[in-house]
Amino acid sequence: MSDERTPETPETEATEAAEENEPIKTRKNGLYPAVSDELADNMKSGWADTELHGLAPLPQAAHTADRRAALSARFPGERLVVPAGHLKTRANDTEYAFRAASEYAYLTGDQTQDGVLVLEPKADGNGHDATVYLLPRSDRENGEFWLDGQGELWVGRRHSLAEAEQVLGIPAQDVRGLAAALKEATGPVRAVRGYDAGIEAALTDKVTAERDEELRVYLSEARLVKDAFEIAELQKACDITARGFEDVVKVLDKAEATSERYIEGTFFLRARVEGNDIGYGSICAAGPHATTLHWVRNDGAVRAGELLLLDAGVETNDLYTADVTRTLPINGTFSPLQRKIYDAVYAAQEAGIAAVKPGADFRDFHDAAQRVLAEHLVAWGLLGDLTVEKVLELGLQRRWTLHGTGHMLGMDVHDCAAARTETYVNGTLEPGMCLTVEPGLYFQADDLTVPEEYRGIGVRIEDDILVTEDGNRNLSDKLPRSSGEVEAWIAGLKG
Repeated sequence: MSDERTPETPETEATEAAEENEPIKTRKNGLYPAVSDELADNMKSGWADTELHGLAPLPQAAHTADRRAALSARFPGERLVVPAGHLKTRANDTEYAFRAASEYAYLTGDQTQDGVLVLEPKADGNGHDATVYLLPRSDRENGEFWLDGQGELWVGRRHSLAEAEQVLGIPAQDVRGLAAALKEATGPVRAVRGYDAGIEAALTDKVTAERDEELRVYLSEARLVKDAFEIAELQKACDITARGFEDVVKVLDKAEATSERYIEGTFFLRARVEGNDIGYGSICAAGPHATTLHWVRNDGAVRAGELLLLDAGVETNDLYTADVTRTLPINGTFSPLQRKIYDAVYAAQEAGIAAVKPGADFRDFHDAAQRVLAEHLVAWGLLGDLTVEKVLELGLQRRWTLHGTGHMLGMDVHDCAAARTETYVNGTLEPGMCLTVEPGLYFQADDLTVPEEYRGIGVRIEDDILVTEDGNRNLSDKLPRSSGEVEAWIAGLKG
């Protein structure tokens, strides 16, 4: 990263200067001298007009309009404020890559930092007027574009407000005056919290935690049933993810010579080339690390004869993520014990997937998978002389199954997380819902209640399942699941 930058200017100074069209002040910071008046004047002129015209709207623009209309109908007569969020500092003067808040991206299709969507109730009480508040192009007259750390010379061009209107299909205004305007506004307001402290401060006396939580819950539950655009994006995410898993299998020999990080990096390359990013931290757990549910250190050895549990998903450029897990024999062939455990998990997943259908309770697929796992644990003699029914009643299988069998999937890997229990966990499956089915068995390396040969083996199989009108569709079915299919797949890729 280049360090030959002009002295940093606080964001507030740049914003105030831009609003007043005054030059941004420069100063010495011990590294570089203040900018001369002559250079400042020189940088004001000689730039071509790059305004873009006739831009096509985003593919999801019609869907985001429908989503805003539904939101408007749910909260008539109230001002609704949904921010995108800001950059977050990673260390010193570097930031994490920006990822817009899911609620904001869901309603606008926009992914730029500092944006805010406002739904203003119409005077006649009939619906809302939507406006997206954004940063406009960097000001060249006052030097913002090259003196400010987030100026376009440093971080790249952004859309003008007129361009944003064409792309998003929403009227756009300058976000820099929004906080002051909201502070003076009257009438009932709801806001999505946790993304924009400045907006929240402006609304301190106008909102309540209870009312804002109702907005957050609504926006979470609105995503339970996916529209056609979302389903296509989830399929795309799964297809790219499958190619990422293939990439990993092809380099398992290189991973053995290095570490789990070679696997992590290999999958990440596919995610960045074909998508926006990974949807969550990749779990590249080899050997006994597979028994740690969220192993994301990915710094362990990859050894022939052991298993690799790879839990990873690509996030598309429109921010929909896959969430897939495969447990692979690193040398290409399961040992008899590994196969026995793997086949038990596969049977549990088969039972779980079969239970995913419209009208079923959300918990049905979990219960179906847990029963199959309990049956195998009992048959293996790991639970004494207890019956399967008694094991399930007491939940004793959970020592080795540990987690729920799945969750909703969408823009967030654990999508719809703020939904009410009665509409999600205690709810009923409907066509358009997308969820994971991911049973597992995990025998910890220090678990003295199981035979020694079991210890350190972890298996999970996870697929992304769309509820359809007549049952379900496995969006991640391009990856094999049964033990025999997995071995043949690995042999084909490595051969």
